[in-house]
Amino acid sequence: MGSISFILTSMLLGAGLAMDAFSVSLANGLNEPKMKKHRMCLIAGVFAFFQFLMPLIGWVCVHTIVQYFTAFEKLIPWIALILLCFIGGKMLIEGIKNKDAENESCAVCASALLVQGVATSIDALSVGFTIAEYDLVMALLSCLIIAIVTFIICTVGLFLGKKFGTKFAGKASVFGGAILIIIGIEIFITGIL
Repeated sequence: MGSISFILTSMLLGAGLAMDAFSVSLANGLNEPKMKKHRMCLIAGVFAFFQFLMPLIGWVCVHTIVQYFTAFEKLIPWIALILLCFIGGKMLIEGIKNKDAENESCAVCASALLVQGVATSIDALSVGFTIAEYDLVMALLSCLIIAIVTFIICTVGLFLGKKFGTKFAGKASVFGGAILIIIGIEIFITGIL
């Protein structure tokens, strides 16, 4: 019974943490409607990796440098806001400039994808506090379950974004950028309240 509860709790944590990554995946799919499946796996994999890494870093911080992490935790909403507004603003501007041009190149470059991965998972650092009572193996397993759930949810977001991206063609970049900015504001508001 305890292991079922552990798995369910980890899956629910993963689903909750993956919502920002899902929205960004949706925006990425909208922005790049001709995205190939291997690229979709790469993008979902990056989000899953950061959703695995951040709670684990939080867990390590709880067990080592908790007083420093608590001070840093207040900056998390600001960091997410700045990163997502920067990327979203860039997508918005590019979408307005190229509203009639069809963008055949990869819409999300590697550096932007890494920034998105960090920005959408930085709030997962605090999950290290919720799993602090786990030993290292349980913490790793919980983070792995969170990553798997994130991968699945982000893949769904990318598929949905691609599907609707082909229908919105020129407006997809503008819409995707606006979504990223809204997510950044939402993370900021919920983080400071």
